[in-house]
Amino acid sequence: MNAVAQAAALLAALIHIAVSPMECFLIDRPAVQRFLRIQAKNISDIRLWAFAIGAHNLVVGLGTILGLVILHTGDEVVGKTLVLAGCVFMFLGGPIMALADMLGFYPRKGDSVIPDIASGLLPLVALVAAAI
Repeated sequence: MNAVAQAAALLAALIHIAVSPMECFLIDRPAVQRFLRIQAKNISDIRLWAFAIGAHNLVVGLGTILGLVILHTGDEVVGKTLVLAGCVFMFLGGPIMALADMLGFYPRKGDSVIPDIASGLLPLVALVAAAI
């Protein structure tokens, strides 16, 4: 796995890990809501969803980093497999969230499409770089 793929995977994983506590524990803070582009009138209605998304982001980020560690210290095939699987999950999250927005599951339809797609760019860079 080349350096570009590894760097993009690491950066994507670190971003997912950094956002995780915001989603899991800080979702009631106005600054976090602005950052995540949500407008919840009753935060308790989305707390379970936010926690689940945050936990998912933490697990996929940690799994990707574990893959990078194994890639460099252990079994190359196992490490690469973990990194690529993590990147696939991170990449697919963006279009899935954008689709949910376009289906009207967001307060203002279309408002989150660009950030949703952007969230999948680094994992996509990692996947493309790993393929060449």
